[in-house]
Amino acid sequence: MKTALITGASTGIGLALARELAARGWRVALAARRTELLEAEVAALTAAGRTAMAVTCDVADAAAVAAAVAQVEAAWGPIDLAIANAGLGDPKPVTQMALVDAEYIMRVNFLGMLHLFDAVRPSMLARGAGQFVGVASLAGLRGLPMSAIYSASKAAMQAFLEAARIELKPHGITVTTVNPGFVKTPLTDRNTVTKPFMISAERAGVIVANGILRGDREVNFPEPTATAMRFVRLLPNWLYDFVVGIGARQLTGPGKQP
Repeated sequence: MKTALITGASTGIGLALARELAARGWRVALAARRTELLEAEVAALTAAGRTAMAVTCDVADAAAVAAAVAQVEAAWGPIDLAIANAGLGDPKPVTQMALVDAEYIMRVNFLGMLHLFDAVRPSMLARGAGQFVGVASLAGLRGLPMSAIYSASKAAMQAFLEAARIELKPHGITVTTVNPGFVKTPLTDRNTVTKPFMISAERAGVIVANGILRGDREVNFPEPTATAMRFVRLLPNWLYDFVVGIGARQLTGPGKQP
């Protein structure tokens, strides 16, 4: 039985993905800060005949992530699949940016992924096997107004994962970048902008699990949003600024924010 460790697994995509992998016969270690949510989910999975454990962990703390990985390895052996899913955002215009909040978003989204990578890398390299997955976002493909810090953190994830994918292939390690669009989660519930083609976390869990187990380089979804973002990425800067700027001014122009 293979072992997967998923951060940010108490809600949203992480939780849905944990359930999906467990249903497919994986041992799943659910890592997050909220112990009570993790333990309740592990109890439900165990009652359904799955194999799961709860690991309390704040991905912003490198030592805590290393301890979580060590806990899983001590109980189940090597981690075959490590999924850096924990993330957060705070949609607001850059005119209202608080540096402390921006730094924390980068610490959770980008550095949180690096903390997990650093913790699982030695064992994967020693074995010449393993898969590392980072859940970034379609929002990382271009800088989106009202999501400047979030877009930046996801773009950083994408760049790292792309480079790591090439470097680690000769070592037998697969790297997958997951780029969701709008998925119904507590994070998107906080975002008041229009959310086209939004899908459920459960559907996202199936899509991500399928892509990961195929060994895909990237998993981009929902397809209409992914196609639109691929097109937008090709626009020259002047045209992108003009088109996106129209909507941005409606959201962030004078008098639109308190």
